[in-house]
Amino acid sequence: MLLLILTDSVVAIGAALLVFAALHDIGFRTVPNRVSAALLLCGLVLRVITGDIVWGLVCGAAVFAVTYGCWRFGWMGGADVKLLTASAVFVSPMMVPTLLLATSIAGGIIAVFYLLGSRVAPRPNAAKPDGLLRRALRCELRRLRRRGPLPYAAAIATGGVFAIVTS
Repeated sequence: MLLLILTDSVVAIGAALLVFAALHDIGFRTVPNRVSAALLLCGLVLRVITGDIVWGLVCGAAVFAVTYGCWRFGWMGGADVKLLTASAVFVSPMMVPTLLLATSIAGGIIAVFYLLGSRVAPRPNAAKPDGLLRRALRCELRRLRRRGPLPYAAAIATGGVFAIVTS
């Protein structure tokens, strides 16, 4: 019973970390290293509890090897590499393909949204924004018009949460 409560608590913390990473990436286009490190720690705890630490580390290493190559070619940001690697350790090894597929689909949807949005986004109003939401919208409009980087942590979080929910 206590083990089940611990497992559920760690999963909830990990899901919250994924959501925080997505929101931080959308707002600032960064993911703090401590978020990926905390998610990795949650994943290691879960893998020890479930007894599949070796497979969890193998999955994390394989995802890191591929995403590191993507980072070297400039296709991914370093924070995204760390977050996706930590996510691969966090989810069950059997759910890593689901994580990767859901992340890819979510990333494709975000990319299409940004491509279309960059063509139709109005010029941001130069007037001072009234609140945080308007300020965020103004910044996002500016990013859309300049075709800035995508908040890929949002796609990773979507894939991670989907893998958690469907496991």
